[in-house]
Amino acid sequence: MSTMLVWSVTAAQIMLGLAMACAAFRIILGPRAQDRVVGFDSLYVNAMLMLLAFGIRSGTALYFEAALIIALLGFVGTAALGKFLLRGEVIE
Repeated sequence: MSTMLVWSVTAAQIMLGLAMACAAFRIILGPRAQDRVVGFDSLYVNAMLMLLAFGIRSGTALYFEAALIIALLGFVGTAALGKFLLRGEVIE
């Protein structure tokens, strides 16, 4: 792997780690439930991108498959939480 790519992936992982810390801060100290849902949404997107960065660094397809699963489950979880906060029930 070229030196430029190594430095770029390392910088991306550091910034994604900081973004995940900010999202965790929002989840823990969010004054409302809606703020916590937005923090959760941001956290799973950042986790998915972190796995993609690990996949680029290692060159294996396993990380890309795990990122796809996190994206699908995170989207469903966010939609369910949003519906619960809006209506008070998930399944009608």
